[in-house]
Formats: sequence, C-alpha cells, structure tokens
Amino acid sequence: TISEQDLLLFDKGIHYTIYEKLGAHEIELNGVKGVSFAVWAPNAVRVSVVGDFNFWDGRRHAMNLLGESGVHQLFIPGVKSGDIYKYEIKLKGDLTMLKSDPYGFGMEVRPDTASVVRNIDHFKWQDSNWMNERTDCKGKPMNIYEVHAGSWKIYGEEAPYSYKDLADELIPYVKDMG
Repeated sequence: TISEQDLLLFDKGIHYTIYEKLGAHEIELNGVKGVSFAVWAPNAVRVSVVGDFNFWDGRRHAMNLLGESGVHQLFIPGVKSGDIYKYEIKLKGDLTMLKSDPYGFGMEVRPDTASVVRNIDHFKWQDSNWMNERTDCKGKPMNIYEVHAGSWKIYGEEAPYSYKDLADELIPYVKDMG
C-alpha cells in the first residue's frame, strides 16, 4: 500500500498526503478485509503491531521495513474499525517500548493511551465557518505552535487542561512575546 514513489516523496519531505499512507487504514487486499498499518521508526530494530486482536504480543505481527526508508508496514486481516492498538518498538540495547500511533485517527480517552482504528472516509467536517473566515497568510509572517492540551496538567490538580484553560494561560504569554 506504500509505493516506491510514496517513499521517495516522503524521504524528500514533500509527500503532502502521507497521512493517507501512514497510520491505520481499513482496506481490502486481495479480497481480504483488514487494516494496513504503517509507521516511520527509522532507529527501530523491530516494530510490531499489538492490540487485543493478538493479545498484545509483539511476536505475532512484526512489521516489514520498507528498504532503508525507516517506514515499517503490515496488513493484518480481520482487524477493523474500533479495534485498539499500539506499536511495540524494539530499539538497540534490547529496549522495548509501546507507543501510540502518531498518525492515528482515533485515541482512547485518558488515562488509557492506545490508538483506535477509525475510518474517516465519511467524516462530516463541521468547520466550514472557520475555513471561510480564515486569513490568507501568503506573503505574511506566520508562527505556528502546536499544543496538545490533554497532555498538560493543571498545576496542583490531577485534571488535564481543556483547550480554553490552555488558551487562557498561553495567550497573555504569547502577547508579551510581541
């Protein structure tokens, strides 16, 4: 599901739709329904897909490294939308870790951290007002900063920030930066 051309464009940093290849995608391959998994893990000795469907056993679904791209891929029959998974990544020095999918379309709600297979082909976006009112930034300076509010905790509390909490904290700081 990932071509040599995809890998070439990805390697050059100009594959503008790589999200269509990396992550977990429900597909039918040779008449068999399942999920194609792909992740970029260039320093991994081995990458496996683990989840309830294989008892979280990294020995069952080891992924294939595609050349020297650092991209690992595997099709697993029978996996479907709603199934949870992570990538088991083995590094040099016999260090093994579980990681959620950086291209995942669904995530479990905290405190759980697994990725969830989601088919977003028929998702109905509801941001048309914002899309129509956004500013054309071409030729103007722009600064983009991405923050995941759910990974920040309110000082002295167990609850994570909401986006409003985080905005209330950061906006005065950003304004002070000029």
